[in-house]
Amino acid sequence: MSVPFSNTHYRIPQGFGNLLEGLTREILREQPDNIPSFAAAYFENLLENREKTNFDPAEWGTKVDDRFYNNHAFKEQEPSEKEKSQTSVEEETPVTALESSEADKEKEENAAIKIQAVFRGHLVREEMKKMKTDDAQVEKTQENN
Repeated sequence: MSVPFSNTHYRIPQGFGNLLEGLTREILREQPDNIPSFAAAYFENLLENREKTNFDPAEWGTKVDDRFYNNHAFKEQEPSEKEKSQTSVEEETPVTALESSEADKEKEENAAIKIQAVFRGHLVREEMKKMKTDDAQVEKTQENN
């Protein structure tokens, strides 16, 4: 038996909403036939990219949300000794390269949205034309009778 209105509020882990938004965006963009397998491939690709670039979009989204609400995530923090040793070995160029591709992805996403909107408008206009011609044919047959 389900309760139509519940007082229960679930706590969503930080970054989870951003992951789901990204998945939803890609599902709407790609329109896959098998959504569960597409989601599995999407998350697998996301994990591979995270391992290659050390950039986690969920963590970044969490920091952006945190900055929006209380601005704690972007304050200067003292890096730990482990992070200090890693930064001396690794370069920070992959992050900046990813930021430039993020801008390109944003442009592509906006272009895809515009193309989809124009195409959907085209389909609606075609359907309206068809409905008008069907109505005109019905009126002619009624006038002849």
